[in-house]
Amino acid sequence: MANDSGELQRNIYEFITEDDDNACEAIPESACVEAPGNFFLNAFNGASTKLAEQIASPGLVLPWLLSALGAPASFSGFLVPLNRGGSLLPQLAISGRIRKFNIRKWFWVGAGITQSAALLLMALVAFYMTGYLAGVLVLLLLTIFSMASGVGSVSFKDVLAKTIPKGKRGTLLSIRATVGGALALGAGFVIHRYIGDGEDAGLYAILLISAAILWFLAAVLFFFIKEEKGATDGSRTALKEAKAGWELLQKQPAFARFIVARALLLSVMLVIPFYSIFARKITGTEVSSLGIFIIANSLAMVTSSYFWGRFADRSSKNVMAMGGAVGLIGGLIALSFLIIPDGWHTPLMFSSVFLVAGFAHAGIRMGRKTYLVDAAPEKDRPLYVAVSNTLVGAITVLSAVLGFGADLFGVAWLIGLFLFLMGLGIAVSLSLPEAEQMVKAPS
Repeated sequence: MANDSGELQRNIYEFITEDDDNACEAIPESACVEAPGNFFLNAFNGASTKLAEQIASPGLVLPWLLSALGAPASFSGFLVPLNRGGSLLPQLAISGRIRKFNIRKWFWVGAGITQSAALLLMALVAFYMTGYLAGVLVLLLLTIFSMASGVGSVSFKDVLAKTIPKGKRGTLLSIRATVGGALALGAGFVIHRYIGDGEDAGLYAILLISAAILWFLAAVLFFFIKEEKGATDGSRTALKEAKAGWELLQKQPAFARFIVARALLLSVMLVIPFYSIFARKITGTEVSSLGIFIIANSLAMVTSSYFWGRFADRSSKNVMAMGGAVGLIGGLIALSFLIIPDGWHTPLMFSSVFLVAGFAHAGIRMGRKTYLVDAAPEKDRPLYVAVSNTLVGAITVLSAVLGFGADLFGVAWLIGLFLFLMGLGIAVSLSLPEAEQMVKAPS
């Protein structure tokens, strides 16, 4: 019976990934034997985390939670910088520690359990506290959650490269996003239908508890991934890791160019909150209409991820560029509401902006993940990931100052600025070598 189950699993794996005889050249033969099981464990892990990210979203659920708790409105402005910066900034120091371990999945497992605990503690805050202190504790727990996410990110990319054959990784990432997006469609409906304008903090606590359970389940799934021992050259201090990162940028100009492209294409993600502000101004929507936008964004994940994943296995740099181009289209659609008839200014019509933006963001995220995993040498992969994420994290935090532009010049002007940055990101992405040539590429 076990053999029959294993054979069925391999047949499904080969059907999904279009397996071939040369697929396992980049990983050991023993790891290749375990690839089908690891593939599905990783896919279910991703579905759990993607759904959890939606129902405990710092961009949607946590602002409403802070409002229900009676925390100052200004606290909501810290959510996205803490979430992104807390995840990305510490990774340069973390990568040096991870390097001395030849089995690295434990870092993701520990990070997942930590994230689950942080969400449970947030739920307790929602149940039993209110006001300023409650808001401070939510922000503190979000910081812990995000830093754990950073640890998991470095570990995940390395484990992915060690357990899944090259040419199958983009497909796996697309399945993670597609299944998670499908589940998030249901979550968006629940939030729209049952949360809406509600101010009962207990409702948000239930969402947080559900997300905590999903993160714990994801950690259990990652625990069962069978990882082969990998290369290790010992640990490095944060200072030595920073020095190694600086030397890497000097020696590998194509890698530095990749970071520039990734930083410019952040504009596709950073503009989304301003689409929400613009939507409220244009359509006069209530908070409950955000559920429609979540559904649109989730629908984009479902419809785009498989396409982007298969495309990323062919040319991940072109996926980044095309994602930027789709993002440009989304911005132009948003700005078109300044001139189209008022009768078209409805939440359903504006949801097309979030649909296109979600499609674009999925492509850029898929492209840059696949590019970096395929391009970085095995023994230095944690360093490549950490340098990229740390620099982009710093840029993300600094980009918060762009929000003042909305107050000074208006949201439409800021959207236009982000469109300009997208255009630059497309150009830099197209100038990159293919992932396989990045390390060898001349300046």
